Amino acid sequence: MLCNECEKNNATVHVTKIVNGIKTESHLCEECAKKQQSLFNMNFSMENLLAGMLSETFSKEYLSSRDICDNCGMSFDEFRKIGKFGCSNCISAFRSRLMPAIKNIQGYDVHAGKIPKKAAGKYKIQMDIERLKKELKSKIDQEKYEDAVIIRDQIREMESKIDEVSEVQNE
Repeated sequence: MLCNECEKNNATVHVTKIVNGIKTESHLCEECAKKQQSLFNMNFSMENLLAGMLSETFSKEYLSSRDICDNCGMSFDEFRKIGKFGCSNCISAFRSRLMPAIKNIQGYDVHAGKIPKKAAGKYKIQMDIERLKKELKSKIDQEKYEDAVIIRDQIREMESKIDEVSEVQNE
């Protein structure tokens, strides 16, 4: 494929731009690409990407500058502009505003990351144990001791499985 600009050299740089839903493609040789520095002077940082997504997601009437982090004093509007939290407390302070955007962007609002295959068995057992411990506490609070004994035994059985899984993974 020849360069769109000089129509002499082979195109080695391929640029796709989408502006207001209109897609344009450019196929340039290295020399013509260097001449069009404006294509490459864009600042692609995670902060700018996040700020851009959030500014598209939230309407002006939904936002208010009264949402402020108690710890650092950053407002939600400031966060939207720079795309970077002021402190570790900001995510909690802005949670109600962030979750709809995260769900809109990702399609869900709960982290569902991947687990390495070696650790998957042990991790699943640990999550089941945590779930059972919460259930055990609930049964004890409700004074359902017979049910609590059954859950306690299940927890002990699972804890012994963790040791077995750990030994197999270390081999």
